[in-house]
Amino acid sequence: MVEKVVNMAHGGGGSRMLELLEEVVFPALGGGTPLEAEDAAALSLPEMEAGGKIAYTTDSFVVKPMIFPGGDIGKLAVCGTVNDLSMRGARPLYLTVGLILEEGLPLETLREALASLGRWAAEAGVAVVAGDTKVVERGAADGMYINTSGIGVIPAGREVSISGARPGDVLLLSGCVGDHETAVLSRREGLDFRVEVESDCAPLNGLVEAMLEAGGVHAMRDPTRGGLAASLKEMATASGVALEVSEGDVPVRDGVRAFCELLGLDPFLLANEGKLLAAVAEEAAPAVLAAMRAHPLGAEAAAVGRVAEGRAGEVSLLTPLGSHRLLRMPSGEHFPRIC
Repeated sequence: MVEKVVNMAHGGGGSRMLELLEEVVFPALGGGTPLEAEDAAALSLPEMEAGGKIAYTTDSFVVKPMIFPGGDIGKLAVCGTVNDLSMRGARPLYLTVGLILEEGLPLETLREALASLGRWAAEAGVAVVAGDTKVVERGAADGMYINTSGIGVIPAGREVSISGARPGDVLLLSGCVGDHETAVLSRREGLDFRVEVESDCAPLNGLVEAMLEAGGVHAMRDPTRGGLAASLKEMATASGVALEVSEGDVPVRDGVRAFCELLGLDPFLLANEGKLLAAVAEEAAPAVLAAMRAHPLGAEAAAVGRVAEGRAGEVSLLTPLGSHRLLRMPSGEHFPRIC
């Protein structure tokens, strides 16, 4: 009989929950350092310097299915939080993890998700320092939800913001778009393609550091929910500029194109979990693009457009036929629950 989370957390009060934490959660997330059952973590910021800033973010992950080609909910929770910090130019240091577990969740499913979370936290160089676990009644949580918060430091003099794009900047994209949502929905809907697309889920902090060392990066955004289209619109609006994008220069895998053609979707609107969009000073763009392509997560990076003066928030797409069209966002999502 498969051991269930409810058997560990219910029926024994606090002692059973403590057993769950000590036997399953702490060993997976401690990273070699025993986690303490304190109400709060006491942290130091060794990289903090005069003029530096703290970056803080929070996110929740409710993906279904919890395991998909190229990733799982544990990996997603780490990468999503690390990437949000990185988009502000921060060096991620610490994570907190909140678990909402549905009654009856197989304990092995929890162990696998936490093992993945711990492994990818170590890969990203961040420590899990605090957390919380709750069990809810059957049918109330779709298996498992994970909430994370992340803390990082922004070195003095580093100014990267969604509002930082300037006219004349070059738009750089770190790789193919639409991989994550295609992987998740294909697995969920049971769609079989000749070439399986894997999620691009990955921590981008190493790639970002390489880009920032090259210099000239003004703005960054990771195109998660809403895809590249949402990131373009958000950057144009926040920076008070217009963006011009060459549709044919945006890399898209054949499997993603086939998926979109089958379901009538637009790859620009599909979520990604391991890509970034950057606005970079024109004179620095060649060096930044070279640094991206030298990193494993930026090997397919491309220059896809420019920042222009014009109506704030306007995004113009140059089509392969040579015509221009304005990018418009849909009023709703294609599918829910992909990140």
